[in-house]
Amino acid sequence: MKVHRNEVEAGCILEKEVMGMTSTPIIPKNTVLTERHIKVLRAFNITEIEIEKTKAEGRHHRSNQLPSQADASDTDQSAGASLSEAVRDKGFINTYLESVGEFKKEFTNWQSGMPINIAKMREITLPLIKTIEQNKFLLYSLNQYSTKKDYIYHHPIAVSILSSMLGKKAGLNSGQVNQLALAGVLADCGMAKVSSTILKKEKPLTESEFQEIKLHTANGYKMVKDSPLLKPEAKLAIFQHHERFDGTGYPTSEKSDRIHLYSQIIGIADVFHAMTSERIYRNRQPVFKVLDMIRKDLFGKFDIKVVNALMQLVGDLDIGTAVRLSTGDYGEVVYTKANIYTKPIVKLNDSEELLDLSQSKDIYITEVLG
Repeated sequence: MKVHRNEVEAGCILEKEVMGMTSTPIIPKNTVLTERHIKVLRAFNITEIEIEKTKAEGRHHRSNQLPSQADASDTDQSAGASLSEAVRDKGFINTYLESVGEFKKEFTNWQSGMPINIAKMREITLPLIKTIEQNKFLLYSLNQYSTKKDYIYHHPIAVSILSSMLGKKAGLNSGQVNQLALAGVLADCGMAKVSSTILKKEKPLTESEFQEIKLHTANGYKMVKDSPLLKPEAKLAIFQHHERFDGTGYPTSEKSDRIHLYSQIIGIADVFHAMTSERIYRNRQPVFKVLDMIRKDLFGKFDIKVVNALMQLVGDLDIGTAVRLSTGDYGEVVYTKANIYTKPIVKLNDSEELLDLSQSKDIYITEVLG
């Protein structure tokens, strides 16, 4: 919806990118606005912007909506198609943020000692997973709605979605995928037993604080071990999701095939979403840059089959997909090389030049535009 700048509040989510006198956006689409962004709007004399009806914390934004051209006329078919697409995206955003809000309530209950309601976890995650299965493009926005303050509630929802999609890539059946999704959303349930002071800390953790954080895998297992609705392998994944293929993980430093497939899938989903999200003391990094880092810097930490599944799920863009590059240029994907999914050939919009990203180590995709 279109609103005046004076009605914009921190926590609003941009529905459409904000352009100024530059060729690249001042603020990209799907950004969760902060006070700094609002100052930027004033500095560039931007008077109107388009935001989502729901704010990042899940509440509706109350404002006087300004009429948009799309609302004023439905005679143009292409505009109509764009409008229906926007409505579909709004539906996902609202559902996603409501799910995060519901998860937050459950997490608070766990902190007070209440048991985990597995059926509620299924109710929270499955609608989102079904929606993303029909529109994979929504995966690229998952990390953008997370805020530093509420990261701990966004992260399990995103890990659940990513894990289920990776499970499908790995050839698991629907029952196994559902169990994987539940294990993903509950992987960090043991964090409810960690001191709230540590969870809210804005500086790097001390060694003793990190040791307390590491207990969340064992605590999480204790919280789910008696549930008849979770299979043994899902419970094991909650315990093992920080184990690494080379034996450098925790809690028991397991190696290679002693780490269950579910554990590896949730582990790589956990790392990917964490690296691409805003956290209390770490900034978000671009999706495709993170994929390259996982492929190179974390080589040997995960089974190569699980790494390849992530590359195919997130990195394999369809021909014609519009992208923005780290250079600020816009273009579209014209060819993707086998096993080099993160580095396709891109045709630049302005010059029609073909840019082979596999030959340009310092240039990467910063945004997938659809």
